[in-house]
Amino acid sequence: MDLEIHERDEAGNLTATYIGSSTDQGKNRLDIIYPTQTHNLWTRVLAVFLPAGYPHSVTEDYMWYQIYVSDLFPTLVAQQVLIERIRLGVCQDSLQAFSSSIAGLLSSRAVLQGVGVGDASANPTTALLLSILQESTGRIATILFADRLGTSLSPECKMYRLAADIFNDAAMLLDCLSPALPRGPRTLLLSTSSVLRALCGVTAGSSKASLSAHFAKWGNLGELNARANIVFSTFLDQGTVLSPKEVSLQERIFEWGGVLRWRRSSPLASAKIGHPLKDLLASLAPAHEKTGSVRDAEAKMMRLIRLYSQEEFLLWYDAPQRVGHIALKEGAAAKSQLKAWALILWITQRHRMDGSAEATSASFEFTLDLQRSSLQDLSSRWSDCIQRLRTAGWDIDVASLETTSGSRICVQG
Repeated sequence: MDLEIHERDEAGNLTATYIGSSTDQGKNRLDIIYPTQTHNLWTRVLAVFLPAGYPHSVTEDYMWYQIYVSDLFPTLVAQQVLIERIRLGVCQDSLQAFSSSIAGLLSSRAVLQGVGVGDASANPTTALLLSILQESTGRIATILFADRLGTSLSPECKMYRLAADIFNDAAMLLDCLSPALPRGPRTLLLSTSSVLRALCGVTAGSSKASLSAHFAKWGNLGELNARANIVFSTFLDQGTVLSPKEVSLQERIFEWGGVLRWRRSSPLASAKIGHPLKDLLASLAPAHEKTGSVRDAEAKMMRLIRLYSQEEFLLWYDAPQRVGHIALKEGAAAKSQLKAWALILWITQRHRMDGSAEATSASFEFTLDLQRSSLQDLSSRWSDCIQRLRTAGWDIDVASLETTSGSRICVQG
């Protein structure tokens, strides 16, 4: 039976089909067939402003959350009706942000007019002192509000997210009224608006994380992935698992995405996880320029599939290019993704330490044998590694190793 592999994005849409075929002369190839229905230009532009995998990656009330605009509905009654309809006690996001930007420009104009912009008799020192007073009042209010409301923001995130917009709208309204008042009341009014903006910043910023968790259905947060190189290289080299605190003393804050680094050494290679399967195929054999078919790839791919038949991923290390390719199978769990990363790190390190002529040439047979022995070694220690990671305090149930919207493959045949 010929090889057939279906590749889908995280939303479940078919992105490519890989079909293997062979001839009587023993030659084989792997053809890549893309769906005839492609996304139009409008869909692609719209996808820039939507979460990866939308609409499957979020709950059904997400769009209502983005569209609903309190600024477009002036009465509280209309707002309450929409809140009941969407069954979510938060207000706006995208469109209201635009409306708020316009209102912010108007309020800024009013503030500038109030401090004397355009008035030749205005004193710049007075304007500077007023600005200092506003900034100081806002900063003090931020500290006090964060201390007072810190523990209640998460349980009541919807209420505080709505309150944040009320505070912000009230602050802009006070700014717009400030030019009509004398200097003394105007100073008090502008200081009050700074306090309201500070309260808006505390409530909106703190409730955002809880709302994001409400809408998200896929794992978007992870801790181990950013420090995986240090953790796994230490375990594979010394048999110990470092705690998050220990790793934080060694980790690099600024690091190239996908880099493979053995502890504190210079980069060994880079890795791509969850990328399309065609990237892996390109490292096995060159593709035809016009048709895209890959000659002599089916036999190699079949051997690779058999090697990783018990795993939730396919992996290949392109030694000449120093790039590791990891293709994830459908339903690949977080632990499988972590195992794939640990394996490609182990393979690159062993390849670097092997100074033989075979390692230098990086033939298919040598690389396949290296991957086989590395997989056997890692698998024999993986259960112990997982247990130690949990004991050390790592969250291994959520993996965010993929830096882009990933693909998943289903192998048939």
